[in-house]
Amino acid sequence: MSSSFTSKLPTVETSIFTEMSTLANQHQAINLSQGFPEFDTPDFLKDKINQAIIAGKNQYSPSNGLPDLLTEIAAMIHRQYQTQLTDKQKLNGVNNITITSGATEALWVAIQVLVRPNDEVVIFDPAYDSYEPAVELAGGKCRHITLDAPEYAINWSHVEQNINENTRAIIINSPHNPTGSILSAADLNTLQALVEKHDLYVISDEVYEHMTFDGLRHESVLRYPALFNRAFVVSSFGKTFHCTGWKMGYCAAPDNLMAEFRKIHQYVTFCSFTPAQIAIAEMLKQQPEHITALACFYQEKRDVLVNALKNSRFKLLPSKGTYFLLLDYSSISDLNDREFCYWLTKEAGVAAIPLSPLYPVEQRDGYHKHNKVIRLCFAKNDDTLVKAAEILCQL
Repeated sequence: MSSSFTSKLPTVETSIFTEMSTLANQHQAINLSQGFPEFDTPDFLKDKINQAIIAGKNQYSPSNGLPDLLTEIAAMIHRQYQTQLTDKQKLNGVNNITITSGATEALWVAIQVLVRPNDEVVIFDPAYDSYEPAVELAGGKCRHITLDAPEYAINWSHVEQNINENTRAIIINSPHNPTGSILSAADLNTLQALVEKHDLYVISDEVYEHMTFDGLRHESVLRYPALFNRAFVVSSFGKTFHCTGWKMGYCAAPDNLMAEFRKIHQYVTFCSFTPAQIAIAEMLKQQPEHITALACFYQEKRDVLVNALKNSRFKLLPSKGTYFLLLDYSSISDLNDREFCYWLTKEAGVAAIPLSPLYPVEQRDGYHKHNKVIRLCFAKNDDTLVKAAEILCQL
């Protein structure tokens, strides 16, 4: 390699999710770190993808996605979020939805559409680790706003104070990875007013959209027509149907933004896995109850883990959505969160995710002084959760 070569992402390291799963495998630890389900994809979905493969449906799909799948996604969105809108306000699959190779691709493409050199994008820390590299590759810069434990709520006055002439967009994530917090209707209304006032755009990461607990409603950007007119909404079939390895996601946006999105998307992956698109379209059409049952399914998982940890020395933070639970370990160890997760994996046999890598590099030392919080994934079988909790209760 030439000595003059310089990295476009000099501060980026291996993802903490990859790092901790690799460590868990090395030490045969119970892996509650990386966010993937332990249980299998629904049999119906597996049968349908096999049927599609055997039937020879193995060539390119249209770049935007199979029309049947786009239609079924639009129908799901109408059922979930747009029941109060007029037909004129509701999106349609042909113009407003594109199938992507996972939500990460959708996020990357949306960011490339919006961000130009010297633009700023507001993100909220701790943040999913794909946002900032995508912004930087587009020539932009992230404006970081810290969310504070235990509620990890957004202070919108503070957000407005950080908006300047270079601000281009705001990235929101609800239900929020890694904290499990969710945005309220008041949050969305405030955001809508803010972006209209300052002529901004929104990228809404909603991959855990069907996983909200205790009767709380997911406030999708898709419920708010004026906000949606300035937004990309990103979601994930991998999360919804327990098939993260399929890398199937989608993006919804108004006509003008989706037209620009598709220009870039066609040169990133062109199209996504055709048999999976066929299978998911059939799943949405014939078994929509899978989606409506997800919230209760994962709430029960959360409660299994919470109840099993009641006698531990951890302080449990609220989990209102996603399949993650945060634990404060300050009464157990003085190690920083990364060191504690390494120790926990190697010595105790349970792998977790430290939160500090989800903050900017320059803020991590300060974070370590005031925060001792780790993330567990409860998308696991009950016996796995109970076994991990038994170990954690002994600390």
